[in-house]
Amino acid sequence: MAEKRLVAVAFLLSVAGCALSQNSLRFLVIGDMGGLPVWPYTTPVEVGTGDEMAKIAKQYSPQFIMELGDNFYYDGVRNLQDKRFEMTFERVYKDDSLQIPWYLVAGNHDHNGNVSAQIAYSQISKRWNFPNYYYPLQQTIPGTDVTVDFVMMDTVLLCGNTGDDRLHTQPSGPDDVDVAEEQWAFVENSLAKSKANYVFTAGHFPVYSIAEHGPTKCLVDRLLPMLYKYRASGHLSGHDHNLQHLQSSQDGVTLDYILSGSANFIDASVVHKDSVPQGSSRFHWADLTKLGGFVYAEATATNMTFTYIEASGKILYQTTVFPRKV
Repeated sequence: MAEKRLVAVAFLLSVAGCALSQNSLRFLVIGDMGGLPVWPYTTPVEVGTGDEMAKIAKQYSPQFIMELGDNFYYDGVRNLQDKRFEMTFERVYKDDSLQIPWYLVAGNHDHNGNVSAQIAYSQISKRWNFPNYYYPLQQTIPGTDVTVDFVMMDTVLLCGNTGDDRLHTQPSGPDDVDVAEEQWAFVENSLAKSKANYVFTAGHFPVYSIAEHGPTKCLVDRLLPMLYKYRASGHLSGHDHNLQHLQSSQDGVTLDYILSGSANFIDASVVHKDSVPQGSSRFHWADLTKLGGFVYAEATATNMTFTYIEASGKILYQTTVFPRKV
């Protein structure tokens, strides 16, 4: 087993390109980490994924972790004193290597509870960064003037909630249209003014997915045209409980869709494989015999790599995104 891990790590070093360079921005992307509402308040997949995240973090010293919603299953948290913060988050991601900034957004299950309490937890935890329902996040690649912009979104406020999640229904439309339009204006303004070398929107719902929930019509209708118009790099999401990479192109702009939603549950459905543009699905993983997975990302001045890693340490897939032309 140790030999297998060393081979996997050596492979990651060779393909990720100078993974320990000081002139790179390194981060982990996870989604749907939210445990259970009853004892033991975790799942084997959450614990297995968290353990492997710690191992990768020890190897590569990421600067931050991005969590893309459904932070607490099934109904979020009740208040700032909710024991789920301790039982489902703090005790799982306890390794020293994971005591780095976490940047979070809310998912549909979080909106079943008290999202404002999750935002307030930013004042309690040094690593929990959830300043508002949506917010800008800019990172600079160390040793360079190359920047990466993330437009952190609340896709539930934009598109509505999904009702009974077991039915895999589409979002029902925003509860407050004015609140949604304010956020749409924030998203478009952020994309329009960004001069970053890489720019991604990041939210719980995917734009495109072949899995149980499929494409999010609201985002295909409203967000996708903005991503093309402002020559974005792509969209990061969770919601579907698997790992995916999709890619689409239009008028010389290529968008990459990075889906990382297997940090707590795994769902092998590919029911929407014919609901995405032909040829756009490049990678899908949902092995029910495994303990989840996540994405390790590294950005340099020349490219950004996304490496999909199984909880066993196995390297599943990698894709490369190049700086955008603005």
